[in-house]
Amino acid sequence: MSGGYVKRNILIGVAAAVVLVLVIWGISVKKGARPAAVPAAPAPEARPVSGSFDALLKEAQGFVQSGEFLEAQRILKNMLARFVADPRVEEVQQKLEAVNMRVLVSGLMVPGLTVQREVVAGDTLSMIADEYRTTVAFIKKQNGLTSDVIRRGQLLRIWTGRLSIVVDKSQNTLMVRSNGELIRTYPVSTGKDSITPVGTFKIVNKLKKPAWTHEGRVIPFGDPENILGTRWMGFDIPGYGIHGTTDPAKIGEQATAGCVRMHNGDVQELYGLLPINTEVTIMD
Repeated sequence: MSGGYVKRNILIGVAAAVVLVLVIWGISVKKGARPAAVPAAPAPEARPVSGSFDALLKEAQGFVQSGEFLEAQRILKNMLARFVADPRVEEVQQKLEAVNMRVLVSGLMVPGLTVQREVVAGDTLSMIADEYRTTVAFIKKQNGLTSDVIRRGQLLRIWTGRLSIVVDKSQNTLMVRSNGELIRTYPVSTGKDSITPVGTFKIVNKLKKPAWTHEGRVIPFGDPENILGTRWMGFDIPGYGIHGTTDPAKIGEQATAGCVRMHNGDVQELYGLLPINTEVTIMD
């Protein structure tokens, strides 16, 4: 058998394989196969910061004002490490948490924490939220959507960092974390005499304008006797959860019957971010 004959057969075989791959790909596209989500580009190498406390804080604020939140975040994180003994570091932490929230709900692609998801035929926001274990409200917020309508071919930015909650009863604070990293701290009220249960729980139900069941009575939202405020997120331990308040003056105290109580504006913000099955850890 001549070398030319063998070479020709190899070329024919390769061409046939290419045709087969293209046919299969075309069929999958025609059927509306879901495209893979595109992750954010790898993170650039972290650059050290130098300069005085005041100069760096001013630089970070400049980046915030120009919308360069990732640069502001980088500087503020470096400042926390450099000036850990400085009494002004609390101000840096507060500014960092504000920037963290801007990053969380912005359209910025963050390496390792976001993907870009293309909408395909048949998609709904609810389906995409379930796919990424997030909420419709969170997807809408980070993509600037004002309705639930999405269109084929639309690119959606999805935050993929896993959100969780840590409640510190000794400080009466609630911390939101993403993949374990602190995003924001909220003041809360916890149970009188430290009766709020300690442990790890999950959010199993969520309600807007919740009614309050108390001593066998159902007290509707809006009734002056209903203390739950504007939102409820119940734990997998009956009777306990995170909710708003009708008595904001007591936020920061151990003042509840066991639940975690927040300012209404704060609990509404949290409600939009946290999906069912979010992990909640409560510690003394």
